[in-house]
Amino acid sequence: MPTAADVYSVGFMKSDIARNLLPDPFTDLLAQALNRLKMEFAALPATRSEGGMLSEDIPAMAAVLEETARRMGDNYPYFHPLYAGQMLKPPHPIARAAYAMASWLNPNNHALDGGRASSHMETEAVAEIASMFGWDEHLGHLTSGGTFANLEALWVAGQLAPGKTIIASEQAHYTHARISAVLKLPFQSIAADACGRMNLDALEEALGHGDVGTVVATTGTTALGAVDPLDKILELRSRYGFRLHVDAAYGGYFKLASNLDADATRAFAGIAEADSIVVDPHKHGLQPYGCGCVLFRDPQIGRFYKHDSPYTYFTSAELHLGEISLECSRAGASAVALWTTQRLLPLISGGEFAQGLEHSIQAARALFAKIESDRRFIPGPKPELDILVWAMKAPTMEESSRLSQQVFDRAAKQDLHLALVQLPVAFLRPATGPGCADWPDARDNAKVTCLRSVLMKPEHLAWVDEIWKRLDRAAA
Repeated sequence: MPTAADVYSVGFMKSDIARNLLPDPFTDLLAQALNRLKMEFAALPATRSEGGMLSEDIPAMAAVLEETARRMGDNYPYFHPLYAGQMLKPPHPIARAAYAMASWLNPNNHALDGGRASSHMETEAVAEIASMFGWDEHLGHLTSGGTFANLEALWVAGQLAPGKTIIASEQAHYTHARISAVLKLPFQSIAADACGRMNLDALEEALGHGDVGTVVATTGTTALGAVDPLDKILELRSRYGFRLHVDAAYGGYFKLASNLDADATRAFAGIAEADSIVVDPHKHGLQPYGCGCVLFRDPQIGRFYKHDSPYTYFTSAELHLGEISLECSRAGASAVALWTTQRLLPLISGGEFAQGLEHSIQAARALFAKIESDRRFIPGPKPELDILVWAMKAPTMEESSRLSQQVFDRAAKQDLHLALVQLPVAFLRPATGPGCADWPDARDNAKVTCLRSVLMKPEHLAWVDEIWKRLDRAAA
């Protein structure tokens, strides 16, 4: 029978159930880390039930966790390269271990007395992300995700330009319009070009009205992975004087990649000139959900967050992260996991982390080349990052959409998991033979259901041929 000390130091991770679910090296590393953490508090008097449980609780816990594991089996295999659908990237094993270890203490990064070590780790990890974008000075912190990070960025924008319009591409994340409504700020959607990027002529026309406070540029749209032409948007800023927010929630880490095309390279080079940036470590940063990050170039933005708390901020004269965040309670374990991952995999060009991103770009280009050369498919725009879309060749748009659903279902039966997305027909370019231009039901602004693949795992590059083999069978 395990003792209460076993439960405290290793807990479920030491059980036979966990060893069947996870590789032994992972559980052994976590056990060692938890024992080291226990030693940090060894001077405390012993309690009757360390960790809040007794040894006789173990059988009941094991039974419940086994049932939980069975329930969790009702999921797509997000961790496997044959899952090539939505933006779901498995956390790095060291991020999982660090998060689990930190959860034993359960720090809260709102105030230093709730998470002293994890708050300092957050500050250091966020500074490394800011440095990746070229910022030595900044104000920033982690959030529960990109939505809340964008909320904070647009909230500050509204403080600086009250009542002014927020502008974003029609391919930008839908939450920008929703956030603007929450903040009671006017919002305008700008048309996209045939590659899914913000249309510069439409943007300049909107800017000419003179009531724009902020333009949101997206580096990695959710549907296509398109990169707005940030270099050109910066030229417009020099003439029209708006605030520039870069939503890099999905694509931000590709700043480190060396194999972007020329347009994307110029766009990413301009991120340092933005006024605020959002990036999601829980996407390409190898972190568990939820871990977003918001950055401001001007540290003086902190004045908008200033507030007093009657009980929270008296333990230290140092900055408490709750003093520069709209969120109060935030999981310190997220900061610990991020700091640990970046310690192992630094955010540097040419490093192991950057190479993984480059492999994802290569994988998307390789699969796109196969789709482009196949007469059964109509390709979308050439992928700028690691996302590609394509439609099925068919006499009508309705039939094409039906075939996409059919291929999606057939692929899943072969354990190849893709995604579906509805896109304007203008994004599709015909290959040899009849294409979307010949669809009699393709009205202006009509949308067709397309297949979509996100090849965001580095190992996807080695699996392109197997993915193609299964897609080929599904489309037969």
